[in-house]
Amino acid sequence: MAKYTKLEVFQAMKETGVVPVFFDADIEVSKAVLKACYDGGIRVFEFVNRGDFAHEVFAELNKYALAELPGMILGAGSIVEEGTTALYIQAGANFIVSPLMNENMAKICNRRKVMWSPGCGTISEINKAQELGSDLVKCFPASQVGGPDFIKAVKAPMPWTDIMPTGGVSLAKDNLKGWFDAGVTCVGMGSNLFPKDVMASKDWAKMTAMAKQLIEDIKEVRK
Repeated sequence: MAKYTKLEVFQAMKETGVVPVFFDADIEVSKAVLKACYDGGIRVFEFVNRGDFAHEVFAELNKYALAELPGMILGAGSIVEEGTTALYIQAGANFIVSPLMNENMAKICNRRKVMWSPGCGTISEINKAQELGSDLVKCFPASQVGGPDFIKAVKAPMPWTDIMPTGGVSLAKDNLKGWFDAGVTCVGMGSNLFPKDVMASKDWAKMTAMAKQLIEDIKEVRK
C-alpha cells in the first residue's frame, strides 16, 4: 500500500524538480544509488521495470527507503499494463509511470488512489490522460515529440497542464532552462544522472555531488 498520497507525491515532484529514472538488478547497488540521490536532496525516485524479477528488487528497495530514508518517495516506471501495475502497487509503489497511455492502468491506480503518469506524445493524449485522472503527464519521448517547443504549444491552450518530460533532458544548465522556461513541472532523468564511469567505479560520493548540483541548477533556472 502506498505511504504517500497523490497530492504528496505531486508536491514532492514539483518541489524537487527532477525524478531520477533508474534500474539495476543488484539490490545493494540500487540501495547505494537511492541513498546517493537522497543525500543529494532528491526526494522522489522512479525504479523502472526493465529486468527479470525487477518487482522483487523494487519491493526490497522500497522497504529500505521506508526504514532508512525518511521522506524518500519511491515509485515504479516503464509499466505498460494493468497486471504489472497491480503488482507494483502491492509492493508499495507510491506512483506509477508508463511510456504509454493504457486506460486499464488508470482504473487500477485510481481505485487504489495511486498517482499515475502516462506517456503522451500529442495534445489529444494529454487531454485523455487528464480525463482519466492523471495529475502529471509524462511527455515521452520528449525530444522526439518536439522538445520544449512542444511543451509551450501544449501549455498555451491548456495552461493547467502539468508535464514531466523524459528523454532528452540533460544535466546541462541551458538544457534544464529550456525545459523549465517552457513550463514543465519537473523533469525525468535517466542515464545522464547515472554515468557509466560513476556506476562502474561505484563513486557514490560523486553521484551525491551531481544530485546536489542538479537540485541547485534547477532552483536557479526556475527563478
